Amino acid sequence: MSERPCKKDLLNKINVVSFAVDDVKLFLDTHPCDEDALAFFREYSRMRNEALKEYAAYYGPLTIDTTVYSCADRWDWVNEPWPWQEGGC
Repeated sequence: MSERPCKKDLLNKINVVSFAVDDVKLFLDTHPCDEDALAFFREYSRMRNEALKEYAAYYGPLTIDTTVYSCADRWDWVNEPWPWQEGGC
């Protein structure tokens, strides 16, 4: 892995791209064949997934689909600090 990214900046990026994905999903509800909106949705969904995976690699998962199940019959992510428990970089 490369240099550890700032936790706060990475959370902000996740929030920004997540908002964009949610917003375009609402637009697609009424415009399901809009090719530009579909392309935007695909690109920002990809960016969101990458950001969530990057965050999980450095700070622990934020979503269940970026969690790795441990062989010790427990979820390791519950042992990590919650995003609101540690601020800044």
